[in-house]
Amino acid sequence: MDYYIIDGNNLIGRIKFLHQLQKRNKQESRIKLIQLINKYFAGKRVKISLHFDGFSNISLNVSKGKIFYSAEEASDNLIRREIESSKNPRLIVLITSDRSLMDFGKAYSCKVISSDEFNLLTEKFFEKDLETERIKQLENDKEEFLKLFQ
Repeated sequence: MDYYIIDGNNLIGRIKFLHQLQKRNKQESRIKLIQLINKYFAGKRVKISLHFDGFSNISLNVSKGKIFYSAEEASDNLIRREIESSKNPRLIVLITSDRSLMDFGKAYSCKVISSDEFNLLTEKFFEKDLETERIKQLENDKEEFLKLFQ
């Protein structure tokens, strides 16, 4: 089972609509990121460790893991410690675009995915999901049409 460590603030900064939202409402951008992560990983066998800088304002949950707040230190330090203390870092998938964190993860044999790459993966996933919904709707419409005109 893969274990995802996600640099939350870094990922928010790489997803355009979340980055714009963060400028207006930091907490709401975190909520939207968690919704995106929960939907993307639904049905997949993974564990998630989502890291944010700062403090928790309201209780948030990620369905397949935990959320960590760094309080007064940088979340990068918490991520590094989590990787260092892992029994098997090869199972870790680190999502960040922070160059020093990426290098650190690679040095511990973690798989590293940039935040930009992860954003593209989620976009493709949601496009495919939307396309599947459209196909189902067309099939339902076809059945209705056949009932009406046969």
